[in-house]
Amino acid sequence: MRCPFCGNEDTQVKDSRPTEDRSAIRRRRFCPGCAARFTTFERVQLRELIVLKRSGRRVPFERDKLQRSIDIALRKRPVEPDRVERMVNGLVRRLESLGESEVETDAIGELVMDALSNLDQVAYVRYASVYRNFREAQDFENFLSTLQGDEEKPAPLDD
Repeated sequence: MRCPFCGNEDTQVKDSRPTEDRSAIRRRRFCPGCAARFTTFERVQLRELIVLKRSGRRVPFERDKLQRSIDIALRKRPVEPDRVERMVNGLVRRLESLGESEVETDAIGELVMDALSNLDQVAYVRYASVYRNFREAQDFENFLSTLQGDEEKPAPLDD
């Protein structure tokens, strides 16, 4: 493992243990070159996933990219990081267990939206606004009305 601080390729593992949800191995490492300490995580990868973009391009699946998009939707929301980590791990396991080596971006987006709707409604709407490419306020209103259902719409105010 290369040291992220000095680039030395000869680092030492000082401690290894599974993460709380047992989805990865946490390793504390030490670099004898610069005396830095850092942590790495090892995860089991069941299969190499390829993402099929809307443009037709094929790119390797990146767990970190999925994590970043979810983190952006959850920014400043009161959700524990452990719950987010479990959600991301679950999403990756579901994608890997689909039985397909290629996954369309739409399938990933729908899985993320489904998971976010159960985790945090504000993050769900934020993610949906980007994923569904909302262009104006009316797009938000239409989406929110489908969330609330027609029977829960507030009555118009009388002037």
